[in-house]
Amino acid sequence: MSEQKPFLSVYGHITVDQIVSILKFPDLNETVDIMDKKTSLGGTGSNIAIAAAKLGVPTALCGFVGTDFPGKYYQDMKDAGLILDELVTVDEYETSQCTIMNDKDLRQKVIFYQGPQGYASKIGKELISNASRSAWAHFCTGDPVYYLQLMEKLKGTKTKVAFDPAQETYRLWPAERLAKGLPLADSVFCNDFEAKVIQERTGMKSVLDLDKELVVRTEGAEGSVARIGDETVRIPCIKGGKPVDATGCGDTYRAGFYAGLYRGYSVKDSLILASAVASFTIEKVGALTNLPTWDMVEERAAPYLK
Repeated sequence: MSEQKPFLSVYGHITVDQIVSILKFPDLNETVDIMDKKTSLGGTGSNIAIAAAKLGVPTALCGFVGTDFPGKYYQDMKDAGLILDELVTVDEYETSQCTIMNDKDLRQKVIFYQGPQGYASKIGKELISNASRSAWAHFCTGDPVYYLQLMEKLKGTKTKVAFDPAQETYRLWPAERLAKGLPLADSVFCNDFEAKVIQERTGMKSVLDLDKELVVRTEGAEGSVARIGDETVRIPCIKGGKPVDATGCGDTYRAGFYAGLYRGYSVKDSLILASAVASFTIEKVGALTNLPTWDMVEERAAPYLK
């Protein structure tokens, strides 16, 4: 166990992203040439954890990779300051991979390999030491069965649990799993599309009606809305430079939120700071290519902090 005590523990995919550009999508049994190819570290778990650590938050990344996981990415995470004693290498599965194909009209097709994070309950290794010492444990994409087991053990402890299944809300969290997971969470994060799925599957009129300390619904260019205790607040979309790529904005938003809390800001002000962090992310291509310093975050958020 690391001697450093984490403020935040993050559970989510640790993924190798491959982004390729092609002139057109191939027909059945047809081969087309790749015009451009870029490989990088990605995944919700990696993005949130690295961004939080670079913003100064003591952060543990808790998850699984295969023996094929590139050493340079492990070094990148170490250099970011992440607590990595619960980043476990397994033989059973290769590392999660996301292949993103863009044609000349910027239409996109994506294929995704879950890797060990998607089958964590079959691996039989409980990664909970850091979470049990953290102020917050953030659960995003990955094996729902495994996450429910950990969330049950954290319920009622000093660790606050954030439930954030993101894009996997649609595929991996049917009504019966939501019925188990939502009561175990202290807070819930989702975007407006995921909120509709949760509402449909729980029969709720609004996700903001969930009986939680905090519910956050992001709404893209419209900003976000949160219910903090009994108060519903609108969080503005903070404007920065010209928008270029929204990839990873939700991940760095979450990282910014935890960075605000870690520095003693209120929940509402931390959400405003989260919006400021995301405003930098959208200025360049890639989730982690334009992370600001904390001074830059506070400066951009200052006009919105009352």
